[in-house]
Amino acid sequence: MTPIPFLKMHGLGNDFVVVDTRESATVFDDALVQHVGDRHRGVGFDQFITIEPPRSAGATVFMGIRNPDGSHSGACGNATRCVADLLMREQNVDRVVIETISGLLPSQRGSDGLITVDMGAPQLDWQHIPLAHPHDTLHLPLTVGPLADPVAVNMGNPHAVFFVPAVQAIALAELGPVVEHHPLFPARTNVDVVEVLSPTHLRLRVWERGAGITLACGSGACATLVAAVRRGVCERRATLTLDGGDLFIHWRDSDDHVLMTGPVATSFRGEFAL
Repeated sequence: MTPIPFLKMHGLGNDFVVVDTRESATVFDDALVQHVGDRHRGVGFDQFITIEPPRSAGATVFMGIRNPDGSHSGACGNATRCVADLLMREQNVDRVVIETISGLLPSQRGSDGLITVDMGAPQLDWQHIPLAHPHDTLHLPLTVGPLADPVAVNMGNPHAVFFVPAVQAIALAELGPVVEHHPLFPARTNVDVVEVLSPTHLRLRVWERGAGITLACGSGACATLVAAVRRGVCERRATLTLDGGDLFIHWRDSDDHVLMTGPVATSFRGEFAL
């Protein structure tokens, strides 16, 4: 059987297997995604990314996003930057529009080489997170060990943002899956723990829904800034330091959109068999 070529890419260590299916239209089942995602017997990734023909007018491509357990994700900021970088180099342009199941994500390259993605406006109503019951999303009635009183934000996928005195003191590997699968979140949730270093600098760690702890999470950084602004502890433009490095987030008041800026990198090329 013909091998499937892929790129291994990452944004601040948040790593992806990227497969271009614009011409082959190959469909990958859950078992294949899980096998490729195995870091011991496969390739390993935080998300499995497919580049597909666009489905909407104005989009350059459609980007499919799968987690290591085979489940689908609505948005991934770091992967969007990686795919945008590939397309800009391919087409010799400095702006593209990436389509996901959560909408269109305009992306552009700056003079410093960093990629900025317009992640759109945050969803803040309880129905759009979604939550199982009506609640004030600025203060959810949820406590799991030392984690309490989170803010709920949807940035293409759901996030529960917890403010803590020190992120390194949180046993995220133990607490993350408990919060992810809490009955309050019928579609599960990403779990963000954040330490406020200053009004323009936040320290963040993330447990990603369906993936576990990752070195960086673009949508998580965006959701965290929104949560911090809503809580009155951060300005609308700030640096988010994750385990893998820094992202620069700006929640514009002009149109409510959140802009995420950061680097991309290609680790290697390879092939796998179906």
